[in-house]
Amino acid sequence: MDWSDNNKQANFRSEVRTVIEDRLPERYKESGGSWEHDRRSESAEARTAAAEWSNALAERGWVAPHWPKEYGGAGLSPMEQFIFKQEMSLAAAPSVGGQGVSQLGPTLIVHGTDEQKAEHLPKILSGEVDWRQGYSEPGSGSDLASLQTRAIRDGDEYVINGQKIWTSLAHFADWLYVLCRTDPDAPKHRGISFLLVDKHAPGVTVRPLIDMSGRHHFNETFFEDVRVPSTNRVGEENRGWYVGMTLLDFERSNITGAVASRRTLDKLRNFLQTDEGQSRSPGYEPNRRQIADRYIETDVMYNFSFRIISMQDNGLIPNYEASVSKLFNSEMSQRIALTGTRVFGLYSNIHDSKSRWAAMGSDLTISYLLSVSSTIAAGTSEIQRNIIATRGLGLPRG
Repeated sequence: MDWSDNNKQANFRSEVRTVIEDRLPERYKESGGSWEHDRRSESAEARTAAAEWSNALAERGWVAPHWPKEYGGAGLSPMEQFIFKQEMSLAAAPSVGGQGVSQLGPTLIVHGTDEQKAEHLPKILSGEVDWRQGYSEPGSGSDLASLQTRAIRDGDEYVINGQKIWTSLAHFADWLYVLCRTDPDAPKHRGISFLLVDKHAPGVTVRPLIDMSGRHHFNETFFEDVRVPSTNRVGEENRGWYVGMTLLDFERSNITGAVASRRTLDKLRNFLQTDEGQSRSPGYEPNRRQIADRYIETDVMYNFSFRIISMQDNGLIPNYEASVSKLFNSEMSQRIALTGTRVFGLYSNIHDSKSRWAAMGSDLTISYLLSVSSTIAAGTSEIQRNIIATRGLGLPRG
């Protein structure tokens, strides 16, 4: 691993910083923000900011920095992608395109037909269409291959019935990519197909799931006799599991997690140096060393990320290394939030960010509630430890 930029990488880093400084709308410089929310906001100012930032990135293919140039991406090397994401995260600049860019687009490039690529890739890049993932079900989370949502072939269409859960930001989505069981008699990994579903098709219902912080991020999605053209199947029938797993191979370094955690700690440190911070932190002295430990952990996380991207840059495929990174980052985010709530003591009971008693705008209280799911989502910590044990340490199964 070489921690320093070579000349080409240093020039690219400078270019990214310049674009962020010159083109990032003030709305995002001031308080950060979500492109997904802003593109559909009732506020004209928010919609304008989302469009301006999308256009600024699109000029250089940076909406999809990892896509090949022939499909409208930037064709960046793994290390350039790492630098791009690092600088974006340092500036709290929002990414554009959501899961359509990060997951579905690369999957269509590998498995999609020419017609599917022509129809969907340009709309992903332009921000015209937002995509979300329909994978997990009430009884199929960690054991995803046990999913029961059915898609029965009827002529040139599939008829879908079933339920998906934890569909992130489905209320903003235009389309969903859904894993469905098309052969109930086949072994569970061999009877699944990957279908593209218009969220506004008759029979699709999205209902909100409010998390313990009071926020609407997750949803449950119901499919009742939803008809989908067979041309919307990606890959072979009953081989959708392998298409879906290709999708999950993208974005493994998790550099944004390391940078975001360090940014949270910097914000905590700066707040504690103010008069208000000193008056709201009865637990500061007992937890000073804990804050220092959290800083060290963000450096460890950065090096996990850098190890993975160094492997990818050298043509290697991370395996258990990605599980190490995911496991460490998930549990680190929980420790950072917990440390913050301990620093603020009983002030951490204030959930309302506008309360005169709120410490640091209740950011760490809300983060603590949000972090509960981090060791469950995208693969539980137990599963990550099993992968590390069997694939990393060579230990026998069960």
